[in-house]
Amino acid sequence: MEKTLLESLGIEIIELQKGRVVATMPVDDRTRQPFGLLHGGASVALAETVASVGAYELVDKEKEAVVGLEINANHIRAKRDGIVTATGTALHQGRTTMVWEIKIEDEESKLVCVSRCTIAVIKVNK
Repeated sequence: MEKTLLESLGIEIIELQKGRVVATMPVDDRTRQPFGLLHGGASVALAETVASVGAYELVDKEKEAVVGLEINANHIRAKRDGIVTATGTALHQGRTTMVWEIKIEDEESKLVCVSRCTIAVIKVNK
């Protein structure tokens, strides 16, 4: 997606199903903090992206949109380089909110971050 945060951070959606999304993000100069580690904010951006993309697949696109309402994250393991993979699954799908769980892992399937994101479903006038 051009000219978005996804492009800026190198986030790529690699799997998209109803209720499940998988995306990757490089750990490089765009996503590291000054001490050379994956920035927690980059992990949170990846997690919210996964939740938002997944939630959007579950709504009526003619009448509804989705926005992040709340997100939390636990940073479990440091990462200096390579690629992280986020897997998001819908835990709850309601009329006005959704709750997504996102696990971010390294190339060895070691948990780097776990996040939960609440998405608001809003009405749009097209």
